[in-house]
Amino acid sequence: MLAYRHAFHAGNHADVLKHCVLQQVLAYMNQKDKPYWVIDTHAGAGMYSLASDYANKKSEYLEGIARLWDCQDLPNVLQEYVDLIQRCNAKGDWSLYPGSPEVIRRSIRADDRMRLYELHPTDFDILEEHFDRDRQAKVFKGDGFASLKALLPPPTRRAVVFMDPPYEIKSDYPKVIEALSEGLKKFAEGVYIVWYPILTRGDHVYLIDQMRELSDKTLNISMLVQEPDAQGFGMLGSGLFIINPPWILAEKMQEVMPYLTEKLAQFDGASFEISAN
Repeated sequence: MLAYRHAFHAGNHADVLKHCVLQQVLAYMNQKDKPYWVIDTHAGAGMYSLASDYANKKSEYLEGIARLWDCQDLPNVLQEYVDLIQRCNAKGDWSLYPGSPEVIRRSIRADDRMRLYELHPTDFDILEEHFDRDRQAKVFKGDGFASLKALLPPPTRRAVVFMDPPYEIKSDYPKVIEALSEGLKKFAEGVYIVWYPILTRGDHVYLIDQMRELSDKTLNISMLVQEPDAQGFGMLGSGLFIINPPWILAEKMQEVMPYLTEKLAQFDGASFEISAN
């Protein structure tokens, strides 16, 4: 359960999609003066070196963020995302890629708060050090799923819950449903964002069906970018399922997804889907 390290996958096509959407959700939350919380149930290390042995074992970032670095025709939403990544690096350098906690930190305002959970001991230590002097953030070594119920509703009555589990074990799928169900019972008006992988075995189909049963206000954004490997395995793409999405998000992503899918495609059958309840 604790073998997963996101450092192997930092900056890949899934990160591009999830962090671009997360940034837009937080920008929408910023439009109201009232502060809010962001709860990240699987925070990871916070920042990743693209020059590390981990990142270069498979160099997944070359099929993700690297394909956008030098683009001069980015849609506004993607330009905002690439600008955020650039601010994490020295000018002209692309050696660092921010995880979701850093994307959140660079997107929220002074009165907003972060609650970050990570179980992997090494990643937790890195995350804790990374946010050591940040008064907006509290970092916990614990199960974000199990801890979520105690945090909701937040004192501000506004929150974004970001769930990005590794799905290394099949029990992560029912845990997502259980955590969402419990969260919605305590805080129905929260914005819940769930990332999921698209694998050949199709577990994401059942997950999406179950999540749709929980709310009549949902948005699903997914992208298929690669074929299965020679053994019929691999992550073919990924998606984000959002409960209580910002009303303008679907329209914004309709403008972005054709461009993004074309840029990140690794085979001729690449496609995307945006569907709302």
